[in-house]
Amino acid sequence: MTVVGIGIDLVDIATFTEQLDAPGSRFAPGAFTDRERAAAGGRPERLAARWAAKESFIKAWSVSRCGRPPALGQWNPADIEVVSDAEGRPRLVLHGQIAASMAEEFGDGISIHLSLTHDGPGAAAVVVLDTAPDTDHAAPSGTTR
Repeated sequence: MTVVGIGIDLVDIATFTEQLDAPGSRFAPGAFTDRERAAAGGRPERLAARWAAKESFIKAWSVSRCGRPPALGQWNPADIEVVSDAEGRPRLVLHGQIAASMAEEFGDGISIHLSLTHDGPGAAAVVVLDTAPDTDHAAPSGTTR
């Protein structure tokens, strides 16, 4: 395994909750998939952790491109989807331009590892990208399992 990128993000849950319903907010309904909203069950701390995961992925991908320009100028937050397996373990599924760009850059040779947490006033996520292919952890093609 060779780590090519790592990203971490921390979200203040109270501020995030205020922004969720603010008109014109970047957290508009399109920022999360229907599946993510359903999994959050109306609990803003769960959406905050998912937002942290999206930001963490972008940071990890950016680190993997050190010395090169960003792959995308803009990105659609819903193209980075947090899903959970039957035991509740989170993973990322990529869609759209992000999935296409990752596939072009890494092919099937990238694994995406995700950890989420929320406690008290904060929610956080860590994403690690490595070059050891592991289809149980990565879904750069954007397909869901």
